[in-house]
Amino acid sequence: MNAKRIVRIQVGEIAVLGLAVVLLLTAGCAVGPNYKRPVTDTPSEIRFARTNGQQSLAAVPWRMVFQDPPLQELIASALTNNYTLQQAIARVEQARYSVVATRSELFPQIGYAGDISRGKNSLLNTPTTTERTSSSAAAVLNAAWEIDLWGRIRRLTEAARARYLATDEARRGVTITLVSDIAASYYQLLGLDEELQIQRAATNAYAGSYRIFNDRRLNGVASKLETDRAAAALATAAATIPALESQIGATENRINILIGRPPGPVTRSSLTNQPQAELEIPVGLPSELLRRRPDVLASEQSLVAANAEIGANVANFFPRLGLTAFLGKVSPELSAFTGGAANAWNIGANLVGPLFQGGRLYAEYKGSKAAYVEAEAGYRQTVITAFQEVSDSLIVRQKLAESLVFDRQAVEALTSSVGLATDRYVNGNASYFEVLQAQQELYPAQSVEVRARAGEWIAVVQLYRALGGGWDAAEEGAMAGAK
Repeated sequence: MNAKRIVRIQVGEIAVLGLAVVLLLTAGCAVGPNYKRPVTDTPSEIRFARTNGQQSLAAVPWRMVFQDPPLQELIASALTNNYTLQQAIARVEQARYSVVATRSELFPQIGYAGDISRGKNSLLNTPTTTERTSSSAAAVLNAAWEIDLWGRIRRLTEAARARYLATDEARRGVTITLVSDIAASYYQLLGLDEELQIQRAATNAYAGSYRIFNDRRLNGVASKLETDRAAAALATAAATIPALESQIGATENRINILIGRPPGPVTRSSLTNQPQAELEIPVGLPSELLRRRPDVLASEQSLVAANAEIGANVANFFPRLGLTAFLGKVSPELSAFTGGAANAWNIGANLVGPLFQGGRLYAEYKGSKAAYVEAEAGYRQTVITAFQEVSDSLIVRQKLAESLVFDRQAVEALTSSVGLATDRYVNGNASYFEVLQAQQELYPAQSVEVRARAGEWIAVVQLYRALGGGWDAAEEGAMAGAK
């Protein structure tokens, strides 16, 4: 090997080595701002929370919060069959594959091409003196690789990954909403069942009162006023029954739709069999709320994606360096193509960059910055809304618990008054109109007390949802495996 050839080889090796070093040094450079979480006005404690330091209720699996067996079966069925949740899971898969597709641009793109033809003057397409019919063939393996000098592809991949994580958090939000909707509808259904029992008992009682007053009126003992009052009370109670039955049917249908099955009856227990809800419910620290709420986490990932889009648009101002190569056979004659003497190859590099785009690149850059401002405002709004929803749920839960104490006292007192009025009537010390008046006060009070008991559990459900609870990590993994 002569000296010139050795020198050329060494120079070539040095050039390749230098190019590799440059690529390695520039591979870690990505233009544009790196993401930093915005500073938010986080309170030191959540308003109306009395036990901020304890473990949050949201950390408790939903099976431990909602221990009613029929309710547990409904929730488990919904987590498997709900169509909205299935759509959310499918959106997560779409976002995940979008990350893979975007990241693929970091790697060389390898393809192939082939061509074969036969015709007269087909190669040059110009008139010739000889009208010769010829054939041509080509088969090549080509490769192209964009060197991500400025991090454009990496920023796009970062944005796609953030959108994937945001979609996954949205799926978790759907799960939480589904659990809470099932539970809230279930407790509403139990309350309606008990209200229906009260109204049926009231209807029967008012029917008996009406018969007594009507008989007394016919015998000239009672007035028409008393009879009409008894008839009005009977009609009012009877009219409430169809309305309650309608609400029960609609609630059952809503639960069935959440479960992913046609409308039908719902198996359930009763409101009286529910355990007493704890008076004080721990909510944890405000910082834990921001780490647990899926809407807050999804909003932040949208902010990450918007930040990465800025970097990708900044990279568009810089030139792009690409490497290309192909290897194959190209021949104007089929015999030469198959004979092995028609090898062809090429290695090259190209550099392209913008000079004048009519303001397009600048507009895209400024638009991405405006999108970031929008996403940041959305994130801040989501954070304060999270604290508001928890605070609202806490005060509703606490005040319902306080009201329930007085509602129960009122029911006990009115129940006693009905008994006393009945005794007075039986002993001839009062008219039956006194019994009717006591009944007209008792049954509405019982309905109010039932609504308060059901509302107390619904408030617990809403608080559980506001805190970001409602799912079980192990069950989520089993669901993902089943899909």
